[in-house]
Amino acid sequence: MVFTSNIFIFYFLPLLLLLYYALPFRYRNGLLTLAAYVFYGWDRPWFVLLMMYSTVCHYYAARIIAAPGASARLRKGTLAVAIINSLLLLGYFKYGVFAQENANGLLQLLGQQGFRIYQITLPIGISFYTFQTISYTVDVYRGAAPPAQRLTDFTCFVALYPHLIAGPIVRYNTIADQFGHRQHTYERFASGVVLFILGFAKKILLANAMGRIADAVFAAESPDALTAWWGLLAYAGQIYFDFSAYSDIAVGLGRMVGFEIPRNFNSPYLSRSMTEFWQRWHMSLSSFLRDYLYFPLGGNRYGARRSMLNLWLVMLIGGLWHGAAWPFVLWGAYHGMWLALERGFAKRDGLWSFLPRPLQMAVTFFFVLLSWVPFRAESWTAAVAYLRALFGFGAALPNSQLVRGEVFSLHHVMMMAICVFVVTRKTQAWDMARNVSWPKLAWMVPLFVLGLAAMYTQSFNPFLYFQF
Repeated sequence: MVFTSNIFIFYFLPLLLLLYYALPFRYRNGLLTLAAYVFYGWDRPWFVLLMMYSTVCHYYAARIIAAPGASARLRKGTLAVAIINSLLLLGYFKYGVFAQENANGLLQLLGQQGFRIYQITLPIGISFYTFQTISYTVDVYRGAAPPAQRLTDFTCFVALYPHLIAGPIVRYNTIADQFGHRQHTYERFASGVVLFILGFAKKILLANAMGRIADAVFAAESPDALTAWWGLLAYAGQIYFDFSAYSDIAVGLGRMVGFEIPRNFNSPYLSRSMTEFWQRWHMSLSSFLRDYLYFPLGGNRYGARRSMLNLWLVMLIGGLWHGAAWPFVLWGAYHGMWLALERGFAKRDGLWSFLPRPLQMAVTFFFVLLSWVPFRAESWTAAVAYLRALFGFGAALPNSQLVRGEVFSLHHVMMMAICVFVVTRKTQAWDMARNVSWPKLAWMVPLFVLGLAAMYTQSFNPFLYFQF
């Protein structure tokens, strides 16, 4: 089930809210857990069993770690078993096919006969709830989070449907107190409604419009340079509006039932350096990689060179986390290179900080834009071909004129202009939902109706980060 579907909007959400506020507080966490299992297992019910297994393992692992009198050896061994167990599950389901394909390629390179690839279905959201359960157990081990007192509370935390499938990655210690007590006020609920509508509109009206441009250009056999840049700009808009929309919707839905889920985006395309970009883009992932990978690797405690290497390795792993394909590894290595250079030259405000502020943002956006090529391309060959097209080295074919005419239509140009306007505004959906007034709620109604009308004209288009 997805947020932008009639089943969710007209049936699932109203029924859930009705039952939630009709029940006493002590039953509400159980209701949210049950609703999350229905939401998550709507198409593939067996996915729920895998998530339940991971939940139970980490719940009891944390209880053992936090038990009075537990020896250091037992605590460390339990933590290791819990982490390895989760990483093996993630490795099998997310990277099993990738490993087989690379093994096959190596065998063929050595002149041996390859084997049949065993296909594995990737459970949606496994990367996100795996990171959440690991962070919980690690935090309990470090003493940074209390162990959940009840399995029902921890189950609700892992399965909480707003952020379950595509984040934000929520740490237990940030919302632990909210399972036992949380505020249900008109202001919080209204703020949640505003964020939900704004996120819904961003996904349906903006992300999907940019997606149609990007899909047409990336599918073209050999676009000319102008068309290639137009398609890449569209993809940058698509992935931002798509993922930030999901995060806005998740936070909004959380507020409707009293939860405060952390912010995940803060105008990333207005960044003046790559370091700042990662402080604004997918902020929950950035903080996770920092606290659970970068710091354990040594952080910056062993000098500038080691710090640079650690940054590069962390982003390399972050790229692989996004997808089981070498282009994602290249994407991570690319960002790691820039972060390492900025750290090495003590230029966290950007290697081009000597430029005026608008030019700093333009240069940063240019290099971020280039990174989306391997992220979007389906293979090494496709990524290289697209990069060649961007810089005029591709051989434009006759059909490229047809693609150019399609993507530069008046409608697409107008939608691109709207997207640029929204992206470059300092006030984003999160800010707009802070103080809710009746006039603000009033103009949300036509926006929501417009989004609903557009939703019924579009084919099924799930959020991009479902595949990551």
